[in-house]
Amino acid sequence: MLSIQIQGVVAGYGRRQVLRGVDWDVRPGVTGLLGPNGAGKTTLLSVLVGLLRPKAGSIAVRGGEDVRFGFVPQRFSMAGGMRLFDAISYTAWVNGVARADRDAAARRALAAVDLTDKAEDRVKTLSGGQRQRAGIAAGLAHEPDVLVLDEPTVGLDAGQRWRVRDLIVEIGRTHPVIVSTHLLEDVSHMCERVGVLAGGRLVFAGTVTELEAPDGSRARRSPIEAGYERLLEASAE
Repeated sequence: MLSIQIQGVVAGYGRRQVLRGVDWDVRPGVTGLLGPNGAGKTTLLSVLVGLLRPKAGSIAVRGGEDVRFGFVPQRFSMAGGMRLFDAISYTAWVNGVARADRDAAARRALAAVDLTDKAEDRVKTLSGGQRQRAGIAAGLAHEPDVLVLDEPTVGLDAGQRWRVRDLIVEIGRTHPVIVSTHLLEDVSHMCERVGVLAGGRLVFAGTVTELEAPDGSRARRSPIEAGYERLLEASAE
């Protein structure tokens, strides 16, 4: 499977520097990206998928050529009046799938997120959880090699969040998946490895277990909450 090597990436907007030399090896499976607001998570994802050009540094993908990324931003839109099938078919075409193949691509993507039974429904009639799964289908429609998700469970109720988490874990069995989130429980349930951004730098990269602090329960925090809090406190010193 593919792996991604990020080396010395510096990026920002105008004169404002957001990323300050990020080094990170992203391995196969589901990898989480944590960090406080303003740490640079969305900026790093934008650089990774080619929406923002870094001012310095490089990104290399090992194990494949002409690698395609699928990206589902935190805020995405679909035409509410369209049938879901048509919306996903159109997304496939926009992302380079031949016109003759786009309907088959849409069917595969909807099956992957368990929305085949909603294919004829209008987008505006979908529930919140179904809409998030539809967004992931749009990200999968052109059969990318790597899937990048920005806050995929934000705003969902508990049941919807569980279903989206299960879906992401399943996709991670065959694709490298990078999930940016501020929900530590999402990382605990979905991810094998995690990176933590603070102040525009990657201050941790390792397994979820390595991030956890075993005595967190004494402070009424889960192990990952305690470990994350300690890491942020140390990086601010």
